[in-house]
Amino acid sequence: MSELDRIRWHCRRGLLELDLVLADFIGRHLETLDAQQLRHFRELLEYPDNDLLDLVMGRAELCDARCQPVLDLLRAGRIGRGVQREA
Repeated sequence: MSELDRIRWHCRRGLLELDLVLADFIGRHLETLDAQQLRHFRELLEYPDNDLLDLVMGRAELCDARCQPVLDLLRAGRIGRGVQREA
């Protein structure tokens, strides 16, 4: 199994909204991420489902700003699908 296949498998989550955001993200960006971005994406995938969804929805912020550019790509896809940021 290739590294990208492992990442795709790790994107299968227990929350539908998170599944949709991650599926959109990997469809748009996974093949074009550089090594550093892939590393940061894998770090984001280590978060528990609810915590990762909170990050993507803008209800929480990262403590470590290194992953912020990849999180911004995740958030952009969410907004582009018509899911608005929750207050």
